[in-house]
Amino acid sequence: MSDPITLNVGGKLYTTSLATLTSFPDSMLGAMFSGKMPTKRDSQGNCFIDRDGKVFRYILNFLRTSHLDLPEDFQEMGLLRREADFYQVQPLIEALQEKEVELSKAEKNAMLNITLNQRVQTVHFTVREAPQIYSLSSSSMEVFNANIFSTSCLFLKLLGSKLFYCSNGNLSSITTHLQDPNHLTLDWVANVEGLPEEEYTKQNLKRLWVVPANKQINSFQVFVEEVLKIALSDGFCIDSSHPHAVDFMNNKIIRLIRYR
Repeated sequence: MSDPITLNVGGKLYTTSLATLTSFPDSMLGAMFSGKMPTKRDSQGNCFIDRDGKVFRYILNFLRTSHLDLPEDFQEMGLLRREADFYQVQPLIEALQEKEVELSKAEKNAMLNITLNQRVQTVHFTVREAPQIYSLSSSSMEVFNANIFSTSCLFLKLLGSKLFYCSNGNLSSITTHLQDPNHLTLDWVANVEGLPEEEYTKQNLKRLWVVPANKQINSFQVFVEEVLKIALSDGFCIDSSHPHAVDFMNNKIIRLIRYR
């Protein structure tokens, strides 16, 4: 057996064998480690490849086993495909294409369930009336909560491309708040009358916007309308058997289904 070879891929170290790296001779790795292409070294003498180090583990495992093994909640398919293209491991490229077809079929039939809650609370804040003169004020504030579950990870990504939190004066996608690939919890507030802009930041009060319409969501009615637009455009329809009509009309529960 040949001596182990340590690779530095984007700052992440991997140890493997020459046989593994040359298992697909027509690939870029096969060319690099058979002497057909030059290799770079880091300061420790390890072979250096300036590519993504995190997903390289899946490429290396494929070189070892000729089998594509990915976790069920894998979210880096696009990145892995680009890396496979770079390394030109053709059987891996084909395996990824088959995997994407499989995922696409699984995504066709889907369920979307949204539970909504709303409450009113009092917010206290200071108002600057003149230089060095402040007064204490308070106002009622509507607080909204939406628990969203979908069997389609891709739909939640689509939703995340349309809905944004406004916090600290910046918009950020709601996808950063995904609890897992299928579950998202949103908490936001409506505009508060008389509340200075800096108080939203100070009290960590997030507002919700829909783009590209650039519309702020200040009520559940607007939220439901916007989510329905997005869901219906993605092939969902209202599940007439559930929930109870009263709950749906009161904007408490929304359930949609998609059959393709």
